[in-house]
Amino acid sequence: MSYAGDLSPREAWAKLEAGAILVDVRTESEWARIGIPDTASAHEKRNDPLFIQWNLSGGIPNSRFVEQLRQQAPDAPGTELVFLCRSGVRSVAAANAATEAGFVSYNVLEGFEGEPDQYGERSVNGWKNQGLPTNLGKN
Repeated sequence: MSYAGDLSPREAWAKLEAGAILVDVRTESEWARIGIPDTASAHEKRNDPLFIQWNLSGGIPNSRFVEQLRQQAPDAPGTELVFLCRSGVRSVAAANAATEAGFVSYNVLEGFEGEPDQYGERSVNGWKNQGLPTNLGKN
């Protein structure tokens, strides 16, 4: 079974404005060091993002990912989940796992930081480089 589809960062924002919930699957280190998406202004219901690591530190897969998702995600029928990682790779795997667990799941193309430019800097695209709301660290 495949997830519901891929979204650009701006399309993902539109989904959040319509009531979807963002699931950031990066590592705790990435959240603290690079920042997090700020979804507070996306929907009047204030759908705060969920923070569930796909991989733990050292690249070890999080064997409890689906269990943690079930604990944190609303069980309301039809709630859509939008998965985000650094570049849009881990989020594909997470969206597939969530779909298999019964969630309606989307992947954010380009991720939070986007693709590297010719100098290796992640400044080409992605959530942060599209000017979508961010915070400097997870509180």
